[in-house]
Amino acid sequence: MVRLTSAKRPQKHRKTPADLIVVGLGNPPKQYGQTRHNAGAWVVNELAARHNRSFSSRRREQAATAQLQVGAKRLILVLPLTFMNNSGAAVAPLLRRYEIADLGNLVVVHDELDLPVGRMMVKFAGGLAGHNGLKSIRDHVHSVEFSRLRIGIGNPRGNIKTSDYVLAPASRSEHPTLQKVVLRAADALEFLMQNGREATMNAFNGVD
Repeated sequence: MVRLTSAKRPQKHRKTPADLIVVGLGNPPKQYGQTRHNAGAWVVNELAARHNRSFSSRRREQAATAQLQVGAKRLILVLPLTFMNNSGAAVAPLLRRYEIADLGNLVVVHDELDLPVGRMMVKFAGGLAGHNGLKSIRDHVHSVEFSRLRIGIGNPRGNIKTSDYVLAPASRSEHPTLQKVVLRAADALEFLMQNGREATMNAFNGVD
């Protein structure tokens, strides 16, 4: 569940740039919060919860954000308030607000059909595998040179359409596996803050 607090006054812009922005992709939580397509948002909510942070709604940027410190590093957590296909409209303004010049310091957490349920992979740049949320971010930031944390949800079986599959809740049998990977993904993000992309890929990729 996303915890939102409405800010009555705009927060002052901090001059110190953020070290990392982590975006959890999904659709609006009231209708779609438990669906497979919201796996990225699950991870970002887990990271906020373990650090006791709540999200504040930034209607102008079409996003909910939370800030936390991991060691000496400042991390911005983002949940777009747009639909998945328009995620970039929320992400691009926040990159400017928090002065993220290196797109490698933008980490997009998203569901991945090409990974088995419960697997995860840290990736930098490369193809978008047809993911509409990633396509929208590419179109708004004019680059694919951002980092990704891919959360495996598996492929639909039989005659189930991909759109129906990702917009449906995970099966009861999948829940324990998905809960485990959400925790590991949050661990990976904390590790990333302290150790960088290469070390994170070596430590977490290919490990169940």
